[in-house]
Amino acid sequence: MERQPTLSAARAEALRHAHGFALIEILCVLAIIGLLAAIILPALPRSTTRARLESYAVETAALLKADRSAALRRQVRVTTQVDAEARAIRSGVTGRTIRLPGDVVMQAMLASRCADRATGRSIDFFPSGMSCGGTIALARPGMGYEVRVNWLTGGVEIVPQKLL
Repeated sequence: MERQPTLSAARAEALRHAHGFALIEILCVLAIIGLLAAIILPALPRSTTRARLESYAVETAALLKADRSAALRRQVRVTTQVDAEARAIRSGVTGRTIRLPGDVVMQAMLASRCADRATGRSIDFFPSGMSCGGTIALARPGMGYEVRVNWLTGGVEIVPQKLL
């Protein structure tokens, strides 16, 4: 009994000279790309977006406004702690802390003395609505925001800054 080829000679010759990729080859390449992406993507640094930086400024302003409102409502002095080195702002009423990521630069320009005591690391709000005032600057390359506290009125405002 003689073995018969399953493909005709012409068909076998055509397959030998065919150009293209087999499905298994394409799947192998996709699997390798997927593995590389899974390894590389978590290592890429994620920088703070413009919207996220604005969100930090709004959160900071809201925390300061809440402390001012608490000082007025409770008729007590409220101190909001500002730690520029640790990039953290802590409410004197609720204890809530806003922590900024490493790529956000935080600078605080605060009063060194307020109401006959040394401060330098806080913004104090008084029962009258007044404050010690100060500015908290949040920045990343290309842009930034200043959260300003008026010493006379205790009002809080956010001012966008264009950085080079």
